[in-house]
Amino acid sequence: MEPNGIATGHRALRFPRHRLDGMAGTSFKHEHLSAILQQDHRKGFFEVHAENYMGDGGPPHRALSRIRQDYPVSIHGVCMSIGGPQPLDELHLSRFKALIERYEPALVSEHLAWSTHETTYFNDLLPLPYTAGTLQHVADHIDQVQETIGRQILLENPSSYLTFTESTMTETAFIRELARRTGCGLLLDVNNVFVSATNLSTSALAYLADYPLDVVQEIHLAGHAVQSDENGAPLLIDSHDGPVCDAVWALYETVLGRTGPIATLVEWDSAIPDWPTLTREAEAAQAILDRCTVTNDGRVRRAAV
Repeated sequence: MEPNGIATGHRALRFPRHRLDGMAGTSFKHEHLSAILQQDHRKGFFEVHAENYMGDGGPPHRALSRIRQDYPVSIHGVCMSIGGPQPLDELHLSRFKALIERYEPALVSEHLAWSTHETTYFNDLLPLPYTAGTLQHVADHIDQVQETIGRQILLENPSSYLTFTESTMTETAFIRELARRTGCGLLLDVNNVFVSATNLSTSALAYLADYPLDVVQEIHLAGHAVQSDENGAPLLIDSHDGPVCDAVWALYETVLGRTGPIATLVEWDSAIPDWPTLTREAEAAQAILDRCTVTNDGRVRRAAV
């Protein structure tokens, strides 16, 4: 395995070896391509959803190939259904592998969720109970994915709207054990932490205090929709359709105060804004990253604003 996470062996790289350590990035949207190419090369990276690029060619691949020449790319899967009850879709997995080999991404990630039932695919990332049986099942799926693609994946924590009475462990304990058993890394979605804590009336800070931050390699930030349930209590929806809220920015700074700078992606997947608006969100994350340094003794130091 190469230092940047790209398993190359003796195969020549198709793209430049860009790194994304300590960088802020954004979701890549095709409507922004012209603006991106017209600007001066900037610090940062782009993330794409794997399923949007599983065809063989056409405009999506031409655009992504052009972006990949100048920037690091992270590939984020949304339909693997790693937490699903049935075997992984072999065709989907083979396409996932081919996409990774084609673009040599700096990071590869998937969700701790399920989205399939028999031949039905749901347009949702659905929750699962945290039990010993589920743990083994998900670990087996992660092992299968990593063995197939020949490299580590990062697993993202979910946004939650309910809990299961049969769960026998906390989400943080479940994720920690998955990372230990499989060697996978973690993608910490800070917005999901805030959404789940609000919906379940728990503490986001307590969640982060118990989360295995030492194996986090990427962070996600995003906006969410604010609604109310039938009792008038706040209900947050992980909608990715607006700017990052102040509370999520504060949690993000708390995380970086413990970890130091980690590659951070601002997600904005619907009601997509113009390029300058999305860039400002990434610049805000980059400013926070730039204030974090790690001293020689491993301590994190944050510069004063």
